[in-house]
Amino acid sequence: MEKVMNIIKPKPNPQQLLRDWQRRLRQECRNIDRQIREIQKEEKNVQKAIREAAKRNDMGSAKSLAKEIVRSRRTVNRLYENKAQLNSISMHLGESVAIARTVGHLSKSAEVMKIVNNLMKAPEMAVTMQEFNKEMTKAGVIEEIVNDAVDSALDSDDIEDEIEEEVDKVLTAIAGETAAQLPEAVRKERLKQPAQATEEDEGVDDEKELEEIRARLAKVRS
Repeated sequence: MEKVMNIIKPKPNPQQLLRDWQRRLRQECRNIDRQIREIQKEEKNVQKAIREAAKRNDMGSAKSLAKEIVRSRRTVNRLYENKAQLNSISMHLGESVAIARTVGHLSKSAEVMKIVNNLMKAPEMAVTMQEFNKEMTKAGVIEEIVNDAVDSALDSDDIEDEIEEEVDKVLTAIAGETAAQLPEAVRKERLKQPAQATEEDEGVDDEKELEEIRARLAKVRS
């Protein structure tokens, strides 16, 4: 019965497909903008926590928080890239529909296929782009893309070496003179080692606060 209904049901024309895809692409762009705002809002709270940690000479915690800021800023940069690619898909789809008016059907677009493939690797866009992949393949705009590999570079252990300099810059910029005034040798040593709390209860509270901050950042980055 379902097959019969699919035969009877008229296929959407290229203009209808384009309007639906572009509407959903615009919604995805708005979702990205909202996520960026949430990340940047949470970053202000982390900056405050870094200053407080620097004031009590807890440079281990300050560095840990600075690292989270670097990760968040990298996520924001990638979200902006994702948004730009979504807009590019919309533009190329418009060109495909314009051609379809002449030839009578949607033709394959190598550019759209390339961008969809790239976005399927982005953790933030993987699920959404898999749906677009199926629909656009069915409509004949792209060939089916089979790609299960999601880019997890932001979570790689290699990030420790890659962002060390960036962390130091963020830490110095936010903590200001409190961190900068430390002797170089002492500052580097404290950055390597977690600070020892003067009281056990205070250390537990600080660690709990750090975990809560990391959890909030992870939530808005996902």
